[in-house]
Amino acid sequence: MKYVITWENLPNLTEESAKRSLQVFGKWSPSHPEHFQAFLGRIDGHGGFAVVETDDATEIARDTAPFTPWFEFHVYPCLEIADSAAINGEALAFAESVS
Repeated sequence: MKYVITWENLPNLTEESAKRSLQVFGKWSPSHPEHFQAFLGRIDGHGGFAVVETDDATEIARDTAPFTPWFEFHVYPCLEIADSAAINGEALAFAESVS
């Protein structure tokens, strides 16, 4: 399963706590780096995005947990666009069949 993970700085982030988050990040590595297909920081410095493929969502919980004092995370399970479009087409066809 693919997941898109977003994070944003918490509103109470101070310069001191931002330095601490970078210190922790410098010693951290994902539980399975090979599962990270993209790992991106926002240009504005207020968060980032990751695309992770894993069959074990606990990996994501483990990888984000050390950073919850500084960031708010959102995790979105995703499908390939062809699969998503096919499912949406089936749903529309079903809805049209209901009278």
